[in-house]
Amino acid sequence: MVVQWKAIVEGLLFAAGDEGLTLKQLATVIDVEESIIQDIVSELKLDYENTDRGICLVEVANTFQLTTKKEHAVYLKKLVESPTSTTLSQAALETLAIIAYRQPITRAEIEEIRGVKTERPLHTLTAKALVKEVGRAEGTGRAILYGTTKEFLEYFGLKTIQELPPLPDKVEEDSGQDEADLFFGKFQDTLEGIN
Repeated sequence: MVVQWKAIVEGLLFAAGDEGLTLKQLATVIDVEESIIQDIVSELKLDYENTDRGICLVEVANTFQLTTKKEHAVYLKKLVESPTSTTLSQAALETLAIIAYRQPITRAEIEEIRGVKTERPLHTLTAKALVKEVGRAEGTGRAILYGTTKEFLEYFGLKTIQELPPLPDKVEEDSGQDEADLFFGKFQDTLEGIN
């Protein structure tokens, strides 16, 4: 049974991403004592240290997360710095379209429109210098606000952001996905017009 719990903890930590999970959160989700989770986390940590794996389990501020090993940093840096000519995924294009039309915008607002998590597409767009942090939202948490960059304008052959085609005055209130599709559709039209 412990082996199954290790797999579950590993999956939960992977799904949690950079935010990680505390022992208490893991214990609550799995519905076991924190001491059992502590043992499972310790075993997982040893598994990663004793094998030739590319990831490890770290604890930061009482939160556990999966991360890449420091000794592989040079390769990860190459990946992040790869040429911006590589194509963007559908998720990255949708996220970019939403940012372009709604900037400045928080990650939570983007996720509300798309209906799915946006951490990875935001990371990709930031690494490719198409979006950047443009400030902090007012209120609790002071969430990061994202906007497009000069490189975004250059990449899409725009002089200013105002050259994006206008959106219809009324957006149907059916769902956030419809709104994301609308943004993406307009953005695709613009891309086709450039090429």
